[in-house]
Amino acid sequence: MKTITFIGNGNMALSIAKGLKDNYYIEVVGRNQQKLDAFEKDLDVKIDKNLLNDFDITDKIIILCVKPANVEEVGKQLKGTASVLYSVLAGTTLQKLQTNLNAKSYVRAMPNLAASVGASMTTLTGDAAYKDEAIELFNSIGSTRWLASEKEIDIATALAGSGPAYLALIAEALADGAVKQGLKRDDALAIMRGLFDGFGKLIQDVHPALLKDGVMSPGGTTAAGYSALEDGNVRSACISALEKAYKRATEL
Repeated sequence: MKTITFIGNGNMALSIAKGLKDNYYIEVVGRNQQKLDAFEKDLDVKIDKNLLNDFDITDKIIILCVKPANVEEVGKQLKGTASVLYSVLAGTTLQKLQTNLNAKSYVRAMPNLAASVGASMTTLTGDAAYKDEAIELFNSIGSTRWLASEKEIDIATALAGSGPAYLALIAEALADGAVKQGLKRDDALAIMRGLFDGFGKLIQDVHPALLKDGVMSPGGTTAAGYSALEDGNVRSACISALEKAYKRATEL
């Protein structure tokens, strides 16, 4: 099996590593030995652990998972030239990566936290020579989509990268609404989870508008609830959320 080297040991690195650990050897580089040990424990598999200072990345397959603001500092502490560098840093351009880290090729990737359960929606762009390898790598943690430009991956970051937070808000709100009407909390949560599980399968093959029309009968319960969502400008708020998240990605 190939070795994948993670630079950074935060939540995103752990989520991706959980998805990759059955198909790749995992090496992790960080600043703190205790945090590296905790990473290994959470991953529940033996890994190679290394401290950041003067770590040699020569000919390694790197997944960069540090904070965007730390790119310059981290780059100064690495030596050698990686075979390929995959960056999961939101809003961090290929040019900035090339300026601060040495690699033969660069690819930007935007997975989400569902990587930990093998269900990430990961978008990719960068060196087209690594398109097939990038798709194979990130298919290990879910679905992938190669995009034509960095602008598109910044938009995709707002949709798929940040999307779990938006859906979590909607999920919580729906459960709260059921509790308000008298449903027990544990029942409301169980039903909401079943709803999302089934919807996730349906949306793969059916356009959202057709799903909505299929549920909404004239004068029925769905029509009444849907009207309330429109009154609350939910559609407009979702569109604005994507716009603001995209703009923020370009500012990082």
